[in-house]
Amino acid sequence: MENVPVIEQLSRKIDSVVGRIKALEEENARLRNELVSVKAQNEAKDAQIDKLNEELTMKDLEIEEVIGKIEAILGE
Repeated sequence: MENVPVIEQLSRKIDSVVGRIKALEEENARLRNELVSVKAQNEAKDAQIDKLNEELTMKDLEIEEVIGKIEAILGE
C-alpha cells in the first residue's frame, strides 16, 4: 500500500470539491435559464388565456343578443 502524503490527499479532496462546485454552478445557471424560459412561456399562456376568456365573454353576449332577437320574433 502506497503511503500518500496528507497534503497530497488534501489537495485531491480540494480538487474534487472544487470540481463539484463548478458542476453545481453550471447546473444552477442552466436551471436559472430554464426557469426564465418557463416563466416567459407561462406569461404568454396567461395572456392567451386572458384573450380567450375575453373572446368567450364576447361570444356569450352575441349568443344572448341572438336569443333575444329570436324571442322577439317569436313574440315571447
